[in-house]
Amino acid sequence: MKKLALYWQILIAFALAIVFGLFFKEYINYVAWMGTLFLKGLKMIIIPLILSSIISGIANIGDAKNLGRLGVKTMLYYITTSTLALLTGLILVNIFKPGVGADLGFVQEVQGLAVAKESFGATLLNIVPENVFRAMVENKMLSVIFFAIMFGFFITKITPKYRTTLSDFFNAIFEVMMKLTLFIIKFTPFGIFGIVAKQVAENDNLPELLSRLGLYMFVVLLALAIHAFVVLPILVKWFGKSNPIKHLKAMRLPLITAFSTSSSSATLPLTMDAVENNSGVSNTVTSFTLPLGATVNMDGTALYELVATMFIAQAYGVDLSIGQQIIVVITGLLASIGAAGIPMAGLVMISVILSAVGLPLEGIGLILAVDRILDMFRTAVNVWSDSCGAVIIAKSEGEELKV
Repeated sequence: MKKLALYWQILIAFALAIVFGLFFKEYINYVAWMGTLFLKGLKMIIIPLILSSIISGIANIGDAKNLGRLGVKTMLYYITTSTLALLTGLILVNIFKPGVGADLGFVQEVQGLAVAKESFGATLLNIVPENVFRAMVENKMLSVIFFAIMFGFFITKITPKYRTTLSDFFNAIFEVMMKLTLFIIKFTPFGIFGIVAKQVAENDNLPELLSRLGLYMFVVLLALAIHAFVVLPILVKWFGKSNPIKHLKAMRLPLITAFSTSSSSATLPLTMDAVENNSGVSNTVTSFTLPLGATVNMDGTALYELVATMFIAQAYGVDLSIGQQIIVVITGLLASIGAAGIPMAGLVMISVILSAVGLPLEGIGLILAVDRILDMFRTAVNVWSDSCGAVIIAKSEGEELKV
């Protein structure tokens, strides 16, 4: 009920912000500070949340030997499906261009657009940081994510004594960051009110803004539907040699739960039970692939983040080249690894991507009003992808399934 209440608070805040921005423009400075403070809170948690989430997720895999055959198959599946989801979103957002051609009042010269200053090759080289602390201070997200992945992996290589100590340490930090993230998210309605009221006060073409927001939702939902009902079933049929319709029926309860709660982590017990007992996947596969998937496999979230980033870039009049869009895809793929399985985690991850490509975080205010609705759909896609991966990997291990 609290999550649903927050969603209604967000919608009410958005509506009130529009009214305030339209009729009380002279008082806008009295409320704009709430949006500024909210964005500062998001910026504050980005680095520690990314570091702790990725490091603890990878370190918790266990012994390095678990990154053997099963681990390679699992990670290959997650990377493949996330990349396919991102490409689906990229194609559709370039076809429909929900933010292009709309006079939203946001067309401006965006200072410090990181991807515009470097070639594609130079950007890839700069993923490896010379000084990781400087990368954190300068919000070089690709470098921070790369370091976190490497650090988490090599935790699995050290002696058990130190591995346990470091794993517990980063797990504890991650738990704290989860609590802090949820605390900041509670103030989302106030942040939205401040951000949207200011944008509306400075924007005289509100109908165009709302129509473009509807087109943005359509693009996200269409891309999610294609990935969930076309791409993943094809993978299950071809590579998993299983019936995707039967598997979908077996997954009804966890998918409904994921849709309702917008939390892949909260749905994990139901997902493991359904995949193991209804689809017939062994406990060996489910206990390894699904907890890992709930941490690092976020197809729906990655797709959503990319479309949202492209929409914001288009709304600000920033024309990203193909090479620059590839950087957004790579950032979305890596950022999805650190997307915590909690409601509105994608909100934090979008701020990571926007920071990585130098776009203003104020753009988040454009999409927050519909974020909760889209969150429900993308979380269900995340869980569906995890379960499909378990089926495909189980089949590759020679298991006989019920689907």
